[in-house]
Amino acid sequence: MFSRIINVSDVRQTHRQTYLYRALRQTMICMVDFSSVYRGAPPWDIGRPQKEFVRLEGAGEIVGSVLDVGCGTGENALFLAVKGHVAWGVDFTPIAIEKARYKATERNLNVTFLTQNALELHTLGRTFDTVVDSGLFHVLDDEERPQFVNNLASVLNRYGTYFMLCFSELEPGSYGPRRVTQSDIRNAFDGTWHINYIRPAQMESRLQIDGIHAWLSSISKE
Repeated sequence: MFSRIINVSDVRQTHRQTYLYRALRQTMICMVDFSSVYRGAPPWDIGRPQKEFVRLEGAGEIVGSVLDVGCGTGENALFLAVKGHVAWGVDFTPIAIEKARYKATERNLNVTFLTQNALELHTLGRTFDTVVDSGLFHVLDDEERPQFVNNLASVLNRYGTYFMLCFSELEPGSYGPRRVTQSDIRNAFDGTWHINYIRPAQMESRLQIDGIHAWLSSISKE
């Protein structure tokens, strides 16, 4: 088992290498240990890039240098490198980064993979034309979202675009991360951001053949 239910009052005592998301009951939180999960194959680690990002690249929406935040074992970043992009990937789980680096070496691809907290992106020391996010935003709590948005601004070039794929509130059930509404996205990216679109999408999973109801957002830094 890699998950357990804990009381909200205990959250402050948990290690940051865990992933917390709201369960069905507001007073409980489901906790996933990423390090344990990545010793196997997480449901979201499908062994190929998410089709939504493949479509975006094919349509010419992903341009220039790219940072994949919450990259996991690196499939999206590796795909973008194949397509000619300078690609970096960051994730706070060391074992995921180890696997991503192994894949890059095995495929003879030059991709920079770093163990990095998404709330500390400002320490990377460089900026990118595009940032992609497959399943990171929806694990952030209300306090972390503005921290992430501020850090995102520090690594995205002016007029650069952030593409975010996250669980939608249209996905039934209470499993997995918290659901995200369009209002949640718009509220998080007000001010110096321009929302180009938020459209229905499918997030692929090894456990759900038909995919997961998701939102795909294109958000540019003004």
